[in-house]
Amino acid sequence: MTIGQKDSGSSGAANPASRDDSITTSPIEFRLDPASGVPTYLQLVHQVEHALRLGYLKPGDQLPKVRDVVASLAINPNTVSKAYRELETKGLIVGRPGQGTFILATLSQVALPELTGLRRSLGDWMAKADTGGLDEDGIVALFASVLRDFYERRNGSRRPGGAPSDDAEGVA
Repeated sequence: MTIGQKDSGSSGAANPASRDDSITTSPIEFRLDPASGVPTYLQLVHQVEHALRLGYLKPGDQLPKVRDVVASLAINPNTVSKAYRELETKGLIVGRPGQGTFILATLSQVALPELTGLRRSLGDWMAKADTGGLDEDGIVALFASVLRDFYERRNGSRRPGGAPSDDAEGVA
């Protein structure tokens, strides 16, 4: 499966009221990268946002219970609660006392046929990068650099703060 998605064998949690809470499984399984430098709660927030953008989570789907995330990742319950509060502040989830936390809204998504083709192309690119000798950090650095350059060119060669870019090709 893809990043942060767990194969639950069903189409998700479209109707949470019709299920027994004791056997509810969420369509997302969180993973942490301690070496990323990104705070743990933000990693959880980003994974939910990515799953929403890719269509893995939909309104009505249930997020894992705080205690389940704590048990599977061995992290502080306050960390999970902070992530869920952030998502709630963004209007993406809602907590229902005694029931759990549910997806309330979605983010812009790419249509499935386009997503499949883009994923395949990116997989091919990753294989070439790997064959070319890049490790994971090198791939991330190259991708981030190209992504930044793309948006700078698209936005009139301006940096995010609005200052003109003085280089033709950016570096990571």
